[in-house]
Amino acid sequence: MEPSNLLVKLSRRLFENPDKQEKFIEALINPQPFQPCILWCQQKPDNLPFSVETPTIWQPQFVDRLYLGEKPGQHPLHNQGYFYCLDFSSVFAAATLLTITQPMHLVFDMCASPGGKSIFAYQALQPDLLISNEVIGKRLGMLIYNLKRCHISPCVVVNRDSSIFAENIILSSNLVIVDAPCTGQSLLAKGEKAPGCFHPTAINKSANRQKRIIANSAQLVAPQGYLAYMTCTYSPEENEQVCEWFLSRFPQFKAIQISYLQDYQSHLTTMPCYRIFPQDRLGAGAFTVLFQNTDEGEAKELDKDILHSLGIVQNV
Repeated sequence: MEPSNLLVKLSRRLFENPDKQEKFIEALINPQPFQPCILWCQQKPDNLPFSVETPTIWQPQFVDRLYLGEKPGQHPLHNQGYFYCLDFSSVFAAATLLTITQPMHLVFDMCASPGGKSIFAYQALQPDLLISNEVIGKRLGMLIYNLKRCHISPCVVVNRDSSIFAENIILSSNLVIVDAPCTGQSLLAKGEKAPGCFHPTAINKSANRQKRIIANSAQLVAPQGYLAYMTCTYSPEENEQVCEWFLSRFPQFKAIQISYLQDYQSHLTTMPCYRIFPQDRLGAGAFTVLFQNTDEGEAKELDKDILHSLGIVQNV
């Protein structure tokens, strides 16, 4: 299978080295299976039912990467809510949260379905309340199912555009997660389809949507709170360039250096943000950065009446 011209162009923008370009293209046009990964939501059994890989330095104790061939989703413990199955790239993207040490009263996941980042944040940070928002109605069922199955509580599921929260619950959240909707280029590395994902029009449309969502999400972040931005796509317009735009518009935020992700520093910017690519063989690919609101002051108390007026879909 020959790579498209648009894929070749992207590879050249991402890598100067022709060998790296070739390996990147090969990972997308001849996708290979990645090792399955599970996020434990309950106490691990004494005798693990799976063969487990040696963990990476940035991998939390509640995550296991399994040997190729393991099928955790078919195990009875899965239906009982003992663990959540996810791509190891998602663990990498969420690993920035492990650097947060302050107590978490409120964590808000802006683009939450199917729920992996919400579940990771809940396990890592044990917030007093988790709010998981999903703007696309048909994706709500899967989000609610996963949060309930994995016993994530207290958690509230909401279904509103980011602009509604930016107007109504400002400066309230210790952490806002934006796992931004993107062109989904890394789906190809998993053998899935992502039509038009390399087209400049699709990339530009996606980047503009991401800027709107991250700008709205910034309004929710309490003083000294955090905003975690991540995608599962490769194009710089949806990643580093969104972050540069964000910092130019919101100078009170700064990107936090994550020492244990230093080996994955993006070579496309000096800002501390981190990438893995499918040829690294850790997962299909991810981009991640953690911003902190440097303003001084107290978080605003979340008005429960306002939250109810915004329409709670589900209390988990």
